[in-house]
Amino acid sequence: MYRRVVLKLSGEALMGEGEYGIDPDRVTAIARQVRRATDMGVEVAIVVGAGNIFRGVSGTAAGMDRSTADYMGMIATVLNALAIQDALEKLGLTTRVQSAIAMQEVAEPYIRRRAMRHLEKQRVVIFAGGTGNPFFTTDTTAALRALEIGAECILMAKNNVDGVLDADPREVPDAKLLPDISHMEAIERGLRVMDTTALTLCMDNRLPILVFNMADESNIGRILSGEHIGTRVITK
Repeated sequence: MYRRVVLKLSGEALMGEGEYGIDPDRVTAIARQVRRATDMGVEVAIVVGAGNIFRGVSGTAAGMDRSTADYMGMIATVLNALAIQDALEKLGLTTRVQSAIAMQEVAEPYIRRRAMRHLEKQRVVIFAGGTGNPFFTTDTTAALRALEIGAECILMAKNNVDGVLDADPREVPDAKLLPDISHMEAIERGLRVMDTTALTLCMDNRLPILVFNMADESNIGRILSGEHIGTRVITK
């Protein structure tokens, strides 16, 4: 169904049942899903957040300068990227980590054409360091990188949530799953798909977002086979 995709992982998706940090079993489970996707011939790039280690907004709330807090969060994404790289390579995949913040000992610099060449060679590319700029989230990074490399959709992995719901399940226990929604509707209703900047970027470029539950290891394969899983965010 898709030739090239960007998988967006939140930092929380790497925690497993813990309150913070990286759960090796959870990362391995994610790696298995990526391996299935590559076995189907799909080119996969990954953007990872860092909410399991440090979140810039939380640092700002604690009194830190916003730019400093965001740079700390961007550096934390590199830690998560290396953990994912290790898990993927243990399954026999060839990977490259590209960072928007220079860390030449552990990652390549982000270069668009080089990233595309890696994907063409069936290497999994993990984008770390956010956009390299403060005030932008890793959601925006996922949208930006997907457009730059010509990805056909963003796979937005959620932690134990089946897709986009019509209300916050913590406040409305019987919140219903929305199978299809437009980018504009998600923005207007304040639904927690991505941040507004990322949603607007996807809407302006008609880039679909497929939101699904990462806990079910069969979901990525089913989505890539054309099955409707979770929520599709599209420009109507």
